[in-house]
Amino acid sequence: MGNPKVLELANHIGGKKSGSKSAYTYSDPEYLILEPIVTDEMAEVGLCLEFRNPKSAEEVAPLCGRSLKDTKRILWELAVAGVCFVGKKEGIDKYWLEIWVPGVMEMIVNNRENVKKYPQLAEAFDAYGKVRGPQTAGVFPIGTGLMRVIPIEMAIDGETRRASYEEVSKYLNENEIFSVSDCACRTVREAMGEGCGHLKEDMCIQMGHAAEFYIRTGRGRQITREEAFEIIKRAEENGLMHQIPNTDGPGKTHAICNCCGCSCLSLRTAEMFLNNDMVRSNYVSHVDKDKCVACGECVQVCPVNALKLGQKLCAEAQVVEKREDLPSNTKWGPDKWNPDYRTNRKNVLDTGTSPCKTQCPAHISVQGYIKLASQGRYKEALELIKKENPFPAVCGRICPRSCESACTRGNVDDPVAIDEIKKFIAEQDLNAEYRYVPKLRHEYGNKIAIVGAGPSGLSCAYYLAIDGYKVTVFEKQNVLGGMLTLGIPSYRLGKDVVNAEIDILKELGVEFKTGVEVGKDISLDDLRKQGYEAFYIAIGAQSGRKLGIEGEEAEGVFTGVDFLRNVNLGNEVKLGGNVVVIGGGNVAIDVARTATRVGASKVDMFCLESRKEMPALDEEIEEAMSEDIGINNSWGPKRIVTKNGRVVGVEFKKCISVFDENKRFNPKFDENETKIVKADTVLLSIGQAIDWGGLLEGLKMELNPNKTVKVDQATLQTGEADVFAGGDVVTGPKFAIDAIALGKEGAISIHRYVHPGQDLLIGRDRREYRAFDKSVLDFDEYDRLPRQRTDYVDGAKAKTSFEDLRATFTEEQVKKETERCLGCGATVVDEYMCVGCGACTTRCKFDAISLVRRYDVQNVPFEKLKPVIVKNMIARKGRMVTHSIKKTLTGSNKK
Repeated sequence: MGNPKVLELANHIGGKKSGSKSAYTYSDPEYLILEPIVTDEMAEVGLCLEFRNPKSAEEVAPLCGRSLKDTKRILWELAVAGVCFVGKKEGIDKYWLEIWVPGVMEMIVNNRENVKKYPQLAEAFDAYGKVRGPQTAGVFPIGTGLMRVIPIEMAIDGETRRASYEEVSKYLNENEIFSVSDCACRTVREAMGEGCGHLKEDMCIQMGHAAEFYIRTGRGRQITREEAFEIIKRAEENGLMHQIPNTDGPGKTHAICNCCGCSCLSLRTAEMFLNNDMVRSNYVSHVDKDKCVACGECVQVCPVNALKLGQKLCAEAQVVEKREDLPSNTKWGPDKWNPDYRTNRKNVLDTGTSPCKTQCPAHISVQGYIKLASQGRYKEALELIKKENPFPAVCGRICPRSCESACTRGNVDDPVAIDEIKKFIAEQDLNAEYRYVPKLRHEYGNKIAIVGAGPSGLSCAYYLAIDGYKVTVFEKQNVLGGMLTLGIPSYRLGKDVVNAEIDILKELGVEFKTGVEVGKDISLDDLRKQGYEAFYIAIGAQSGRKLGIEGEEAEGVFTGVDFLRNVNLGNEVKLGGNVVVIGGGNVAIDVARTATRVGASKVDMFCLESRKEMPALDEEIEEAMSEDIGINNSWGPKRIVTKNGRVVGVEFKKCISVFDENKRFNPKFDENETKIVKADTVLLSIGQAIDWGGLLEGLKMELNPNKTVKVDQATLQTGEADVFAGGDVVTGPKFAIDAIALGKEGAISIHRYVHPGQDLLIGRDRREYRAFDKSVLDFDEYDRLPRQRTDYVDGAKAKTSFEDLRATFTEEQVKKETERCLGCGATVVDEYMCVGCGACTTRCKFDAISLVRRYDVQNVPFEKLKPVIVKNMIARKGRMVTHSIKKTLTGSNKK
């Protein structure tokens, strides 16, 4: 049984008559949000207050039959709880009631102590929108909803028909008193364990009487107008958009909220119930497809998923949803809703977008940085790349170029030289004078430990550092870079390049501790005691694998990984005579070419695969052959031939390429066709293994049969709640770009994990991309433009040096090569879903997206809203009949 006095107060606040058909019950959120915090005496006094009609304690005392002293105390308790407003009127404290939302419920949840003490408050606020939200579908005309989006002001600068009531500056300049508080919606989500990672602190601004109330009751702290503008700026930089309470009358409001689409309870009206007219501004986004390069920055920041990546080469093949049924003309029920909007956002239309961005493991905005490079805007191009990949100079030298493999230009002539363009852009980042160091977005300060200074660990550290975390990277070797430094020869990736990009992490405040093996020198428990709150394990696959055949323990047999590590560490390594490298991948190529450079007279590679099936990249095979390295395909090792404990040769057996039903390589051997190859040294490069050492002792982390660690595939969380993992320890040996991409995902998860109440999945970018179908294109209509190329490196010269002799494009070549990009992709706007916040315009570097004024309406005060709603509801009934008849006729015509 509930409290009847509290229920009566709830009905009084909501303008309901107790006992009536429309009155609230004990199960309604309006009652539940009051029940834990309102006493009987508070309810009795609250019943004497009126909606937006301020009363003093002297006026209320006789109405409630209490002494003035008690009345003052109880009124103050109501105000502190958030049930009513208090403000100075002619020097006297006066109290009044507000609407539930935006009003009483926000004020209640902005009492921090009460929300912590009574989670029911957050649950009730959340339930309010779920219960009342559907009832508003089609009811409120555009511009009259209880909350309203106002555009980011820079998005409407120069708009000739803009209205001052949709400018942030108008409200800030018209008021004198300001406060800032936590975001009420994100407070609710956090209290329910459903936070989205957009944190709540110091995000919403109050003005005038609301600011006075928030300051006096401890809900917010007083700020200056200049600080308010800074908060607006910081919110926009962090991808947030603005809304205002919309019931104060034309051109008036008492607050500016800085909102995200994944947690805002007002935007839920648009996203879950698809009732966008309830909150929209007068503007909608418009994309100039000729300027758009499908970088996707606008798509990621759109709070309501109104923007998606599509294509522009073949518009007729692009399927864009056409909305005919709307809340304003159709009965609007659960069959029209999107209840999973917090987890089912899409980046791309079902018909796909540009193949380069799709194919890249990190989904870098390839079209975007190519376009910026074509305009000579190299630093901006670098900034765009680093949103997904902190190491463009590294990847410009060693990336497998999957983007180029998928490039649409390749269907015309040759793919765009994407990696060469990226390498040119990244060259300036190696010069400290022009280096791009990102601005810190926050100053959270939580201590995070990264185990392993390879590409994945460094990537995770980079993105955490940008958010202001205190990051320490522990590396068991005495050098940084992991396999970038120890597994890749200098003639492919100079150590100065790796170190230059790591220097940026140091500038961001990342601390490095080398020569420390976690699990041996220090444990995770030890680090927890030192205050580290989360861990990212990225130790890589740093050990070589053995074959398990006779003779491989003989002197002169090494794993390729160990061989490369010794060379890269500067240890004295000299080979002579005949060297046999067993393996056919990129690492095997590196091993063979390095062996040539440390004294081998003759180097031969042997692998199971045919030339066509070799896993190494074609260009790397060609480079090896240019250095007189023999490539022997379709031979598998049978045994190592030894004499007096030392290798003297390898016996090989013929391999027949066979593929299983899943198209996986499954070799068969002809035991009757064998040969013995003379060898003074054998280097085994048939894969890499993970050496966990003592890292896992006492932890709840499980391993797969191949010794990779089991993680949640979306969040990278291991069986140990505060431990996340990525890179080769999760995927097995892959490319650096794959490890880098997981490093960013690890940083996102850790950011959410260390803050109470944040969910690891809600509101998260699922990174699901798909390429459009090229088969619908006619490639005959395109010009043939030759691909720019760097000068050929003479293999005879290259094999004598550990220097990277490959040239970089000139600026003229970059200009020519960027012209070859076909510009496959473009952003597409769902104009109904767009609420006109303008966040998209802040991210576009190409002036391709703008806000266009589509409506011309202002709000009305709450007291005058009812006749407006009634008029609209009558008109809606007519629209529903007309729309139904039209659909019936259209359906008949189709038949």
